[in-house]
Amino acid sequence: MSDAVDVVIVASAFGMDAVRTGGHLKWAQTSRRAGAAGFEVRRELFVDETQAAPDNLRALGEAVSTLGLWSVFSTPASLYTSDGRLDAAALRLALDEAAALGARFVKLQLGGFASVADGAAIAEQLRGSTARLVVENGQLAEGGSLAQFVDLFEALTREGHADVLGMTFDMGNWAWRDVVPLEAAGLLASHVEYIHCKTTAGDGARRFPVAPAADDAQFAAVLEMLPRDVPRGIEFPFDASRIDLDAAHYVAWLKAA
Repeated sequence: MSDAVDVVIVASAFGMDAVRTGGHLKWAQTSRRAGAAGFEVRRELFVDETQAAPDNLRALGEAVSTLGLWSVFSTPASLYTSDGRLDAAALRLALDEAAALGARFVKLQLGGFASVADGAAIAEQLRGSTARLVVENGQLAEGGSLAQFVDLFEALTREGHADVLGMTFDMGNWAWRDVVPLEAAGLLASHVEYIHCKTTAGDGARRFPVAPAADDAQFAAVLEMLPRDVPRGIEFPFDASRIDLDAAHYVAWLKAA
């Protein structure tokens, strides 16, 4: 297979405390040394709100770009409120912050989507935006349901806005919802534009993300079912005792997987 696929390293792979202490740029530099094509900035890992100020985001984005990396801007905000309405204010803020960073993707959680996608309003917000909007399946019941994502894309199609957004398919997060990832991939692959790669260990509250084993047949089957030409993000934790080696190893592995 071609190794042309872009691999992104998600900042949290380096550890939340490490990112908050060292800053995103330090780990973007590590990502570049590892051979990654992109770097995912996580808003929840900012030390305080000053780091989300436009000038500071712009400086970070320019520094990441100078390294030769493109960026993803990830926010824990949700596209829909708990009562199912489009959260236009959350979307506007995320788009503005992604624009300041110069991000290629802006990623939100789905939230409480119920039945009305409000695709026209989303399209209006996106007018002039250079960042591609993607929503991710989360670990909670709200925003992590397979049925919610199937219904979302059906609603957008009915409303005539099928292409207004795409999906970040988190391979590991389905475990928190007891969804078989291969089933989800079969239903959602045509909407997937970014993949978060990880598996899980443990159960219930003790479940946690881990790196896929080289011989993990289920992981390989899911990856095979998803689009080959979309970026793959590393979101499992690296071994803190050998971060550079681990990062380079998994970037090379995911490029070729």
